[in-house]
Amino acid sequence: MAASPSILLRRPFIPAWLLTCVWGAPPSPLLAQQSPPLEIVIVHGRVMDPESRLDAVRYVGIQGGRIRTISDTALRAPVVLDAAGMVVAPGFIDLHAHGQTPENYRLQALDGVTSAFELEVGTADADRWYAARENQAAINYGVSVGHIPARMAVMGDSGGLLPSGPGGTRPATEAQIAQMKQIIARGLQRGAVAVGMGPTYTPAATQWEVLEMFRVAAKYGASVHVHVRGGTDTVAGFQEVIGASAITGAPLHIVHLNSSSTAQTARTLQLVAEARARHLDVTTECYPYTAGMTEIESALFNGYESRPDSDFTKLQWVATGERLNRQSFLRYRRQGGMVILYNNTEDMVKLAVTSPVTMIASDGHIENGKGHPRTAGTYSRVLGRYVREQGALGLMVALRKMSLMPAQRLEYRVPAMRDKGRIKVGAEADIVVFDPNTITDRSTYEQPAQPSVGVKHVLVGGVPVVRDGRFDETVKPGKAVRGIVR
Repeated sequence: MAASPSILLRRPFIPAWLLTCVWGAPPSPLLAQQSPPLEIVIVHGRVMDPESRLDAVRYVGIQGGRIRTISDTALRAPVVLDAAGMVVAPGFIDLHAHGQTPENYRLQALDGVTSAFELEVGTADADRWYAARENQAAINYGVSVGHIPARMAVMGDSGGLLPSGPGGTRPATEAQIAQMKQIIARGLQRGAVAVGMGPTYTPAATQWEVLEMFRVAAKYGASVHVHVRGGTDTVAGFQEVIGASAITGAPLHIVHLNSSSTAQTARTLQLVAEARARHLDVTTECYPYTAGMTEIESALFNGYESRPDSDFTKLQWVATGERLNRQSFLRYRRQGGMVILYNNTEDMVKLAVTSPVTMIASDGHIENGKGHPRTAGTYSRVLGRYVREQGALGLMVALRKMSLMPAQRLEYRVPAMRDKGRIKVGAEADIVVFDPNTITDRSTYEQPAQPSVGVKHVLVGGVPVVRDGRFDETVKPGKAVRGIVR
């Protein structure tokens, strides 16, 4: 309400010099508190934020594990990280990382990853999984509760990461399906980020069983991360889970579209795009390699022994690097272990990487230096090969696929993800600084644990885990990322 003229006339006259003395004085500590001083400043970098589309040279001030200011003028702090000529971007978020050990975290950090999630296979015991990594991780970590390990537990399958016996091949009774649902529900209640599923590894699981798992996920607002059912017609596998999402309302994320689809990649990309156009919550991911890797004893290879001799040469035994033949395939299948499968083409990979519907995720796993090069090189390979060398992907678009899109996939069930995947005031200081002119992957199928080059600094929660290109073995700032029960 405006003051009346009479009230204005009754206000006392205050001389200008007195106003200057009163209002020009520094505020009393009792009346105002100054912000804590900045702890780290990243200077002279080209700041690129996929959410706001900021792309400019800025100073980034960090305090208390969060970004406190983004300025076009100089900032001061005890620790200064020089980013001249570099890109300052949100740390990369890997939604599909089986390797959840210090060895893997080191390689991922050197590839710009600040959060890694095991969401395809997952775990049957979220409490135990998180406890095993507490105060041990250089980067943030999270896990799904998985239908695969739940089915293995219920069916008494003693396989490793994947079922090698009844967990994959035995049909479930209604009582067993109910047990699986209880395991999934408990995992979500205990903070698992999502639900993991892989019908291609559990071929005996009926479509009804799959639907039942989607129903539990929907109840808790959790996305379902699926390795679709394989076979001669991958399109049918995509239709199965898109239909399950539509029926139940559970969000769907299809993992490694390129390696599941191979020659049918154009069709499966179209299916995802059409589902999204009809407002279904369906997302997908890919990795930039023409070969995959999995356990040779898994159900994926059931019946493989009847294939032509030429198909065995597409397999490479991880432990020795040898290409297989029919005899060695049968021997190693009885033994069990990891095998690389050369089953795709560069054209299909490029189609997936450059599609507007895909995110980037590694599907990585290294153990004692053995594994697949995607663990160490996925993100640098995209930035080096498809952005810089081929110009097939814009830099901002690539960063969006690596940071913002993965964060958005999880943020409904995991509100903490709203402060990741962005360079903005208040966001967690999960940041990568890289040289766009030199970043590239060095890992190969023969030497998969070769770290990438071109990543200069990586901060996790404001703590430098990579500084001037060197990984710091002494710091473990990674935190557990958990879902909430609404």
